[in-house]
Amino acid sequence: MQRIYVGLTGLAVVTVLIVLASAVVAWRANDMPVSAVGASNSAVVANMTALGNSLGEKAKEEPLAELGAAPSTTSTEKVDAAAIARRQQEAQQNGEAR
Repeated sequence: MQRIYVGLTGLAVVTVLIVLASAVVAWRANDMPVSAVGASNSAVVANMTALGNSLGEKAKEEPLAELGAAPSTTSTEKVDAAAIARRQQEAQQNGEAR
């Protein structure tokens, strides 16, 4: 019976130590973070990136095209349907002549 009491007492002591350690860690986490001398201020950097967007509305419409990960869907070239049809006919004729 004495072994059970010693075991339960040891378990209670370990539990109390764990609770105290977690309380100290939580109390320490509430302190203000320490910043290094010369480090950038995160609030200033966030404001600079939010206001300094020189890409305009185009970047909001096509972010992947702006990064170069996908082709742009907007085209600056004018489409000439007659020229495309002529090229297709010429290609078919050249393909049949061979």
